[in-house]
Amino acid sequence: MARDADVEKVLQALQAEASDKVRDEMGPRYGIVTPKAMGVPMNRMQAIAKRLGRDHELAEALWETGWYEARTVAALIDDPGQVTPAQMDRWRADFDNWAIVDTVCFKLFDQSPHAFARIDAWATLNDEMGRRAGFALLACVALHGRGGDADYLSRLPLIEAAATDSRNFVKKAVNWALRAIGGKKSPALRAAARELADRLAASPDRTARWIGRDAQKAFAKADAKAAG
Repeated sequence: MARDADVEKVLQALQAEASDKVRDEMGPRYGIVTPKAMGVPMNRMQAIAKRLGRDHELAEALWETGWYEARTVAALIDDPGQVTPAQMDRWRADFDNWAIVDTVCFKLFDQSPHAFARIDAWATLNDEMGRRAGFALLACVALHGRGGDADYLSRLPLIEAAATDSRNFVKKAVNWALRAIGGKKSPALRAAARELADRLAASPDRTARWIGRDAQKAFAKADAKAAG
């Protein structure tokens, strides 16, 4: 492994912040199920990452350790400009819990110029975390203002196609993506997302109905807030 000494220092710093209580609560309380976890609170991982600064090589080496906390730090310190599609696919293949999926997508992958292409590739995957990654990434690029209307209008069919996937971490990501697109300022996107939410809410499929109705509630709340 490259830069073994640097990796070891980060692992030691993480271990110093670890808590058995945090580790033991990760699965039962937060649904974060992963085979290698120390039990470090997110704010401590963020503090360690801040001290390290951007470092693509170290990020890659930390990811290879397999530790949940090291992978979280990796996502926080990697340089989006050096992230390749191959790296995105490689890390995605390692995703084993919703928290690492969302952190990597929200803090790193959404800044990559390859983000929209990876959304297309991942949204049709069969594994739960892989497919979640596709829709979590779609939500993240929408929330952070990447791309233009066409990038989202052309991907609403991906949301509709996945709306009947009843797996917990997929349906929640699909819903998140729909709400994020519908929350953008563009009138065209807002209208298209609301139309899709209405269509899903009327679906005979239970999961699609939940996604549509939950999005309808979110849109109604946002519209009411904007009105007054």
